[in-house]
Amino acid sequence: MDLTAAAMLANLLSFVVFLLLGIWYIAPRLATAGKANALTFLLWVHAFRHVALQVFSSQEMGFPISDGLRNEIVYGDLAGMVLALVAIIALRFRFRFATWLIALFVVATVVDLTNALIGGIDEKLFDHASGVTWIILTFLVPLLWVSLGMIVWQLWSRRREPI
Repeated sequence: MDLTAAAMLANLLSFVVFLLLGIWYIAPRLATAGKANALTFLLWVHAFRHVALQVFSSQEMGFPISDGLRNEIVYGDLAGMVLALVAIIALRFRFRFATWLIALFVVATVVDLTNALIGGIDEKLFDHASGVTWIILTFLVPLLWVSLGMIVWQLWSRRREPI
């Protein structure tokens, strides 16, 4: 199996595992938690997106990512991280604008992850990913997408519930 096929298979398997975990175990627990606590739990996954900074090291070691895409990924992930942390703080103190802040986080994250996906495909990054970069692409990115979907589900299904 070549590197690209292995990465795509690992990515698919990670999506399946995270979806099953989310549906069978996390969703039932979130249903018993208050809206703020449920959203906070899901947002914490995104608080570690500064791991994207490792792409500077990967590029230095030969990962063939353009400076433009590297910067878009890093700054997009840092923005998502900051928005997630600010939203967690807003939820902690039950600020009324927390829901709007989370909606902004969702839009920014969809744009960031979609942009990284398209850019990664254009630059054929799966063909060259290894080490930490491979783990991020095949493990962390699916987790980010699944948790984002669960955040949207919480926002929609509990839209009438106060923070």
